[in-house]
Amino acid sequence: MLRWAIISLIISLIAGGLGFTNISAFAKKISLILFGLFFLGFLALLGFAYLVAGAVSSSELLPAMVAVSV
Repeated sequence: MLRWAIISLIISLIAGGLGFTNISAFAKKISLILFGLFFLGFLALLGFAYLVAGAVSSSELLPAMVAVSV
């Protein structure tokens, strides 16, 4: 999704440079929406990783998992 946001941003910059203001504004809006969705997904995954790390570190199964892996 980040790749499409960057592509849309580049299209917006090129269209703006060529004078196509309507296309530039539309591509800019698409770019901002896609980047916002990417950022929200990143924050959700970061929060999920934090919750999982907290659950694993305070788990009583951790010594058992270490013993099984050895």
